[in-house]
Amino acid sequence: MDSGVPPTPPQQYAVAGRIPLAVVVVDGDGLVSHWSTGARRLFGPAKEEAVGQPAAELLPVSGALADEYEYESYDGCGGLGPGLDASLNGLTSYPAAGRARLSDPGRDRIDVLWWAYPMVGPGEERLLVLAADADQFTGEDESVERIAPGFALHTEFPGSDELARRLPEILPSMSVQESTRIVSQVLDLGYPVLEFSHHDRVPVTPDWGVPRRAERIARQRRAEKAVAAGQLVDAADLEQDLEYAAVRERLEFLNEVSGRIGSSLDLSRTIQEVSAAVVPRFTDVAGTYLREQVIAGEGFPDGPPDATTLWHRVAVEHVDEPGRWDDVVPVGESMPFPEHTPFFQCMTTGDPVLVPRISEQMGTAIASQFEKRDIRPLINGRSMLVVPLKARNVVLGFMVLLRHPRRAVFNDMDRVTGAELAARAGLVLDNARMYTYQENVAETLQDSMLPQVTPRMPGCDTATRYLPGTLLGRVGGDWFDTVKLPGSRTALVVGDVMGHGLNSAAMMGQLRTAVQTMAALDLPPEQLLRNLDDLAQRLGEHYLATCLYAVYDPIRGELQMANAGHVPPVIVRAAEGRSELLELPTGAPIGVGGVPFESVRVPVGPGDRLVMCTDGLVEVRGEDIGVGLATLCESAAHPAASMDDACDTIIRALNTRGGRKDDVALLMARLNGIADESVAVWELSLEPLEAARARRLVREQLTSWGLGDLRETAELLVSEVVTNAVRHASGRRGQLRLVRAESLLCEVADEDHTLPTLLDSRPSDEVGRGLRVVSRLAREWGTSRTTDGKTVWFELALP
Repeated sequence: MDSGVPPTPPQQYAVAGRIPLAVVVVDGDGLVSHWSTGARRLFGPAKEEAVGQPAAELLPVSGALADEYEYESYDGCGGLGPGLDASLNGLTSYPAAGRARLSDPGRDRIDVLWWAYPMVGPGEERLLVLAADADQFTGEDESVERIAPGFALHTEFPGSDELARRLPEILPSMSVQESTRIVSQVLDLGYPVLEFSHHDRVPVTPDWGVPRRAERIARQRRAEKAVAAGQLVDAADLEQDLEYAAVRERLEFLNEVSGRIGSSLDLSRTIQEVSAAVVPRFTDVAGTYLREQVIAGEGFPDGPPDATTLWHRVAVEHVDEPGRWDDVVPVGESMPFPEHTPFFQCMTTGDPVLVPRISEQMGTAIASQFEKRDIRPLINGRSMLVVPLKARNVVLGFMVLLRHPRRAVFNDMDRVTGAELAARAGLVLDNARMYTYQENVAETLQDSMLPQVTPRMPGCDTATRYLPGTLLGRVGGDWFDTVKLPGSRTALVVGDVMGHGLNSAAMMGQLRTAVQTMAALDLPPEQLLRNLDDLAQRLGEHYLATCLYAVYDPIRGELQMANAGHVPPVIVRAAEGRSELLELPTGAPIGVGGVPFESVRVPVGPGDRLVMCTDGLVEVRGEDIGVGLATLCESAAHPAASMDDACDTIIRALNTRGGRKDDVALLMARLNGIADESVAVWELSLEPLEAARARRLVREQLTSWGLGDLRETAELLVSEVVTNAVRHASGRRGQLRLVRAESLLCEVADEDHTLPTLLDSRPSDEVGRGLRVVSRLAREWGTSRTTDGKTVWFELALP
């Protein structure tokens, strides 16, 4: 920082709001350990002459100015101005500031603004003194209270790196962003600078319980002048003025803390903000404990806390050397607090508990709950204040505040300040807790509504993506689904309930359930949408939804699709490497009523990909939807190593555009098909002898496929299903089909529309056990109506 670059003329600093700053560091013995170039320019001695000398002898500042406009003359050149000498010799435990005259003989008179900041932590340095030439303000009407030194240290004295890191802490008016900016300025200018504010009121002397030194000295001087003039001075009025100054100081602190916390509804960030707001301004150590339900984002804790209640340590902020507290009181630990501790008293009464000094006896009692760890060196001799974090008369947690033995102990006024601080922090934490709770409820509801899609279906692979909306709509009505159908077919569904919020999500859940139920009945796509439209009108006239329903038959190699006002799908042709939007008859949205739906059949080849999405992916406010659809087609055609990679490519191409506020559902299916050699079909006459023929056909086909391990089970189940058709079907024609895909599928179709049911057979019954055998031995089984009758099917897992 001390590069020796000559200072820029004062007028330029005043215009830019920057003034060269002198930086002096004093050790515990009152000797100078660092003397900057700015200090040499302001006070005269060079660095080699100053380091190691008593600071009080090197800073010839005298006659503190009690008021910017109220001073008559300075005292002689002997000694320092009131306040700064005490800071240097007594190593003050609180920040202080003042204004005085530089009274070095032979030099022009210079008014000096000074600040003194205590340094608590590793190293011998105990006081940081900053000073600036007040004349360089060039007439700006600024009081000391409204000037905040903004500086960065690039020095060689021990502990300077730590001091630079803690710059925003010892200068509370400075944010991390401001600190970074000033550091870059210092590197450019070569010496520290002073920045002042024309608007912000900055508490530069947070001396709790003691009014600002300048104010106290001003009142004392006015009292002395009144006595000298023969006027009476009311001691009560003077004391009242001092109390007023102290109260104002605390209100400013609480106001500043309130502005620093609650910038986010994220619970962890809120906890960090609360801890950082009090260290080191109000305390040297701050430990925050919360109840488990608060951390989990659940409702209010049940019942008052007791000795068995577990408290989670969520934050420990301190000014001690790094790592000193980490091993003894690690963040994340849970522990109860016995009844004899101040912590238990605070959490059960809901009132702050003040311990002026932790005695050895109390320290031993507190340390007894820490197994194999001795916490006494960290707490003995320190002043402690335990404040509850409450909201709506419920204790959510508490903060343990500790002051270093060299710092003034907590007093009754600190207790009031701490209680007010905790009350404000408690409300902020409760807001974050409620937001977390509501967000968890919404996300749980949303997740429960979305299906767990099986990535591999008969003849096709699927991949999905769901993106919640922005803060305007974290929960929405978009959904996707896949439904397994008879004949190795798969139903692919994407829908979107218009609107956002829990009502839309609940409506989406009802429609999705209805689609699954009707798909299991193997309804044609146009009939399914017709029934869904009727259902939506019965559920409520205010709900509308779009839906795209497709049925993929991997054996025939075709898609049968119907659209209800939804975004058209994209088909990617594997053989040609191109993609296209499928032009489907677009019906009205679900819920309009009275509008017909139409289905179309689209031939597809092995390896083709079907991409279905909701409008949140392709539609951006202020932009034509055709742009998004074109981008969808282009990105869908890009080659990808896997289905997941293909989905990610589409999301990256479309989700990076600004303005998206809606949620997004994306369903992609690779239509692999089922080869002809994996399908075997036989016609049955449904005569009594057909069961034996069916067993023989199955046995021979499984042997040719190399699935001999399944022959015995497959023959038994085929025999039961065919026998059931022979005995109960009204028609005489049937069909047996075997399909080898992800599993072995066996289907028996007949011309009767009556579906068989699973019966509870008694021991004496001669019939009714066939389907029960199928149910016990098959991986899956079911029945469904067809145009010509019904189909009974079962699946066996491949070896």
